[in-house]
Amino acid sequence: MKSLKNFITDFLEYCELEKGLASLTVKNYANFLARFSQWLASERLSNIAPDKLTADHIWQYRLFLSKQNLHKNTQGYYLIALRALLSYFLEKDIECLPPDKIKLPKQNKERNIKFLNLDQIRQLFNAPNINTPKGIRDRAILETLFSTGLRIAELVSLNVNQFSPSALRNKSDFELTIMGKGSNPRVVYFSERCMISIKKYLETRYRDQEPALFANLQSPTSSFGLSGASPTSGKNPQTRRLTARSIERIIKYYCVKSGLPLYVTPHTLRHSYATDLLNQGVDLRAIQEFLGHKSILTTQVYTHVTNKRLREIHKKFHSGNNLNKL
Repeated sequence: MKSLKNFITDFLEYCELEKGLASLTVKNYANFLARFSQWLASERLSNIAPDKLTADHIWQYRLFLSKQNLHKNTQGYYLIALRALLSYFLEKDIECLPPDKIKLPKQNKERNIKFLNLDQIRQLFNAPNINTPKGIRDRAILETLFSTGLRIAELVSLNVNQFSPSALRNKSDFELTIMGKGSNPRVVYFSERCMISIKKYLETRYRDQEPALFANLQSPTSSFGLSGASPTSGKNPQTRRLTARSIERIIKYYCVKSGLPLYVTPHTLRHSYATDLLNQGVDLRAIQEFLGHKSILTTQVYTHVTNKRLREIHKKFHSGNNLNKL
């Protein structure tokens, strides 16, 4: 039988082809399992077969992770990847340790969600110079992230042909079905303001054949002539589609320019989108649908953001707080 380490490539291909996991998820599994392979090598266990892996090995690996100055949540990700590998062995009838033998560390239930308020959003939107093609493009990127709540990978994958000429002509909002995380389709909504921004951006690309919606501006065949971000991404070496890293750099640049907190990322705008909906009184179940969360438990991470506002409303308006005035 092959060693456990040599099954990892098969497992990653299974995740991508059979389970249809997102490429980022597969990449994360690869990184987490690479650490496990390194640990096996350090313990002279590189040739260990799946059926020889014991609960004591798992315990020793957990001790190793705990000494690496990793956050408990991060340690959990390494163990989740290993448990997924063992589940793969079970599905393929390869004798191994049961996956439930891998106990995960208790996660910190409350996450510190960082988001921008509406004044900060306006400040960020005003940072790009919309008298240049690059500034027009970057404003459209910012508007799209906040209008739709898209994940960065979902934004990067948008194509020009998803926006019909009629949708761009009409001065109204627009809805689009995208393929979200885990290959799950969902509908996202572009506001009228966002569509005006996208239309203005696409008007600068009337001679451009690049299929990606958000593209690098630097290309010898482009009608732009201004420098942008990384020219390539994905499997096509000719594409000028902006990468996730490029979008992150763009947002970081405008945060510095506008004096906003440096923690702002594309995902911060997704948090801001969800928080704004909550502040407007939108039901948590609806927000779950907007964000494409599989479980309502994931969406509930936003509820503590509005707790302070709700306390203030309760204190101000609830009769029980004002009985002493009667």
